[in-house]
Amino acid sequence: MPMIRMVVFFVCCLLTASPVFAAPKLVASLKPLADLAAGVVGDPSRVELLLPGGASPHSFTLRPSQMRALAAADLVVWVGPQLENFLVRHLASLPEERLLTFGSLSGVRLLPARRGGAWRHEAVEHDEDGDIDPHLWLDPDNARLLVLALAERLAGIDPENGTDYRRRAERLAGWIAALQQGLSDRLAAVRTKKYLVFHDAYQYFERAFGLEPLGALAIHPDRPPGARRLRELRDLLRRSGAVCVFSEPQFEPKLLRVLTEGLALRHGQLDPLGVDRPVSGASYLDLLAGLGDGLVSCLSN
Repeated sequence: MPMIRMVVFFVCCLLTASPVFAAPKLVASLKPLADLAAGVVGDPSRVELLLPGGASPHSFTLRPSQMRALAAADLVVWVGPQLENFLVRHLASLPEERLLTFGSLSGVRLLPARRGGAWRHEAVEHDEDGDIDPHLWLDPDNARLLVLALAERLAGIDPENGTDYRRRAERLAGWIAALQQGLSDRLAAVRTKKYLVFHDAYQYFERAFGLEPLGALAIHPDRPPGARRLRELRDLLRRSGAVCVFSEPQFEPKLLRVLTEGLALRHGQLDPLGVDRPVSGASYLDLLAGLGDGLVSCLSN
């Protein structure tokens, strides 16, 4: 077991052993946000996750039971309209004090969305509409800001347990920082290796660790690329010295197989949501460690 995974396992044991307090009812839109919230609350059962494991936030419809959960929540944690557009009209009637919008927190790093296809590192092509890349949780610095902000919001809702929320948030933020340093050291050996991802979900992780992706097959996984982009990317893979292409567990990798047929490339898998792990603060750490493992495994010679 890699050292980073051993540390995550140890943290998981500590989090599981943490004392449980009565807490406000939270609803989190996405799995990584639910994980971070659970690490602050101290009781995963107090955090309701809206999107099930394999669902895409790009195309989701709420069930009536989920609408009721939103209405009853003390606090709803979401990225913002850039990603969970399906939530916008349902959250419009909730007062601001019952919403924690990740993308609006002071100090959170926001990166502009990139276009599909190949990216030139000397001048990465961004979306002309000025859209923001919404995958904020894959920047460890952003994740630390979220857990600290969440602790303050929970302390306002439940002052009696405010000290405990802040203590758990500080502890989780410290573990994220330690894991970030370990990942930086481990990924240093593959920073110059070229690869292609299924869809553009990893820009924050790539910037945090200095990685060099060639591009993405798709920007939005529900919008398949056309024949012209497939030809361009196939040519790029031939001439770039690319080592690996990555699929995702949420989406059928058929297009990637078509793209790489006959090319000497390794195939890996990256999961930007951590869908197969139980909701817990340790699962967020395991998500980051899993991305590091996947990249190192596929990109190493």
